[in-house]
Amino acid sequence: MLIHVQICCRSLRPDRRPALVVLTFLTLPAAAQVVAPVSTLLEELASRHELEPLKTVIVARDGKVLAERGYRGNRVTDSTNIKSASKSIISALVGIAIDKGLLEGPDQKIAPILKTELPASPDPRINDITIGNLLSMQAGLGRLSGPNYGRWVASSNWVRTALAQPFDDDPGGAMLYSTASTHLLSAILTKVSGRSTLALARDWLGPLDGFRIGSWDRDPQGIYLGGNQMAMSARSLLTFGELYRNGGRATSGQQLVSSEWIAASWQHRTNSRFSGDEYGYGWFDRQIAGEEVHFAWGYGGQMLYIVPSLDLTVVMTSVEGGTSARNGYRDALHLVLGEIITRVKAAPETDG
Repeated sequence: MLIHVQICCRSLRPDRRPALVVLTFLTLPAAAQVVAPVSTLLEELASRHELEPLKTVIVARDGKVLAERGYRGNRVTDSTNIKSASKSIISALVGIAIDKGLLEGPDQKIAPILKTELPASPDPRINDITIGNLLSMQAGLGRLSGPNYGRWVASSNWVRTALAQPFDDDPGGAMLYSTASTHLLSAILTKVSGRSTLALARDWLGPLDGFRIGSWDRDPQGIYLGGNQMAMSARSLLTFGELYRNGGRATSGQQLVSSEWIAASWQHRTNSRFSGDEYGYGWFDRQIAGEEVHFAWGYGGQMLYIVPSLDLTVVMTSVEGGTSARNGYRDALHLVLGEIITRVKAAPETDG
């Protein structure tokens, strides 16, 4: 940008008119003058009152970590409960199972697979529920998240209890967010493979350098809880996010999840009635700072963001005890991502 400045100055000699001097300055774009690196932003987050629950943040671009930080004694290598962010991992396992021929595809009906767990006199609509309906939270069965979660996990058989819920909508109808849906997927994966979901995850996602699942709760029948109570570090969650950002390929080049499954998982299928965000197969989607963002979200503020247009992957973990949607904390994390996007777009070289 060129700025012309006119300066009037009187000559030292009284017999001459005032001289007009035109000075031209070359200025840099305003954004380049004021935008600080992402690493500086992460330092600034420590002093923000609204972000007190924040434990860690990692920002990576095109596979390279630009900045990472732990807050209040937390480290990015510490194990944390990623809560419902694990639903995206269940979705990946389903996609791999389809690729391996263990499942037919998203349109496969679940009743024949789980026939021994069905109610004695089920609603006929139970025969219409598909794998895809469970992934997109459109099974139609009554929700077993939120206020209903406690009584569900207190039951003696979580799969049977989930399948016995009265229908609140037809399969394929409105989004009814329920951890029971992803737990049914975990039960299905266990049934068709003859192996635990944890064993499948360690085998199928094991080639990812740095990927590790620690503790993980199981139901009374020993089935790992699909979509909740999974312990991972922020670094491990970043590794999983990088797999999706990179089209399903590990850094070694091995294709672990098909690119077609990733595209299907990020396809808009329904909308959250709480946030309005789009939802696919275990992934939310919204526009942030002018970019399309796919994200996994867990209770308390466990976030995995992928911004394909910028080759950007961001992980944020938080204290798991508090809510994140009702108190505005989740929205505060979205705003932080917006700041990260803005800095990367305006001055990408500062962290490269």
